[in-house]
Amino acid sequence: MLCTVKKTFEAAAKANCHLVVQVKNNQPALLRRVKAVITTDTPMSRHQTTDRKRRMRSETRCTEVFNAILTLANTPWDGHIVRIIRVTRTTLIRRAKDGLWDTRQQISLYVSSLPLDAEKASTIIRSHWKVENQNHYVRDVSMLEDACRIRSNPGIFARMRSFALNILRANNEKNIADALWKNALSFKRIMAYHYIS
Repeated sequence: MLCTVKKTFEAAAKANCHLVVQVKNNQPALLRRVKAVITTDTPMSRHQTTDRKRRMRSETRCTEVFNAILTLANTPWDGHIVRIIRVTRTTLIRRAKDGLWDTRQQISLYVSSLPLDAEKASTIIRSHWKVENQNHYVRDVSMLEDACRIRSNPGIFARMRSFALNILRANNEKNIADALWKNALSFKRIMAYHYIS
């Protein structure tokens, strides 16, 4: 996995692009170095936001950025990774049964080839999750993409799902699952969509 991560950063550098990549357990050497930095060093910058979602949930995100240049010197990532980012999400979820709050905490680690501050890092990471929630999650859950057993030319059907999703979004459908259900019941509803915006 080391060569894959390094090749990705090298390809981005050749294309004059920057990356923010999440570090997971499948990159053990990099993960060990990143954990060593965040346990010993102090953050260069910190940014905190709180989202209150309805009455049942509240999430606080603390983004911290660490300097990685000195720590990763003379390693395979030297010259590629300049910042380490730690995002700590603390979520309060109210139980409907008794009204008490449960606390959940999740820590995610990222590396970046761009020297950025905590507020910018927070914005970039949140933007990625917006794409994940609005595209990948919808394709997986509402369109059952992961459950699909098509083995012959699966790319064609993936493009058809993308085409359908684009038509629904272009027609201001917010709830894709509901729109798919209503469209399955009424052919006239499908034909009423505008296909060109």
